[in-house]
Amino acid sequence: MTAQILDGKATAAAIKAELTVRVAALAARGITPGLGTILVGSDAGSQWYVGGKHKDCAEVGIKSIRIDLPETATQEQVLAAVHQLNEDPACTGYIVQLPLPAHIDQDVVLEAIDPDKDADGLHPMNLGRLVANVNRPMVSPLPCTPKGCIVLLERHGIKLDGKKVLVVGRGVTIGRPMGLLLTRRDINATVVLAHTGTKDLAAELRQADVVVAAAGVPHMIKAADLKPGVIVLDVGVSRVDDGNGKAVVTGDVEPAAASVASWISPNPGGVGPMTRAMLLANVVEAAERD
Repeated sequence: MTAQILDGKATAAAIKAELTVRVAALAARGITPGLGTILVGSDAGSQWYVGGKHKDCAEVGIKSIRIDLPETATQEQVLAAVHQLNEDPACTGYIVQLPLPAHIDQDVVLEAIDPDKDADGLHPMNLGRLVANVNRPMVSPLPCTPKGCIVLLERHGIKLDGKKVLVVGRGVTIGRPMGLLLTRRDINATVVLAHTGTKDLAAELRQADVVVAAAGVPHMIKAADLKPGVIVLDVGVSRVDDGNGKAVVTGDVEPAAASVASWISPNPGGVGPMTRAMLLANVVEAAERD
């Protein structure tokens, strides 16, 4: 068996084409969606991610609003940038790029974001709405990576109703909200949440119809532990030495898993592009609600 590829690049490109049409419709009403970013420091990975987000904006016609602060920025300066975007009518949604420097209280900064402009869908109020709402349509922004995982599967004709999904990783960005989305009645999956402290991960893997690997531990998901025909979303990102002293991106799933799975998302090129597409979608949806 060789797994079919869950192509995040092609799927994200299709979504961006659809968003371009929606942005044009908003423009006809005199509305231009705007994505803001706040970047603190000079981390190369964070700079690359933020740059990619603004490139995506240009592709679909969304206005870019970028605030870059030095590594030495104080908590007050970061909060001032948050308040600036909260009050800016040109900004319909924005993100604070994580991680923040160690001297900044991340929780305080995230809680200061206007929930209606929370493009990442990670504000405590929006996560709380997701906890409280099982049945009704969601009108608040959803977390980008979990939403991207589900849309990637849907766009490949994969239904999750009744499937047992093992989520590996308990981070607030992916692992914890992933289960909340999967157990909504319109998706209807059964979810097990595992993590690096799970005593017998192999036993959980053997029972899973779908595995969402989001622990950020290189190749921790072994092909030998997977059920034949499983659907695998390789979400965690790590940088490892390629043997020649060069750092390359790799995922949580060992490459041999492709010989066991029925579907697998590559890493890079799978869920990453979908996360960026969902960020744009959240910004456009916020503008459409106004």
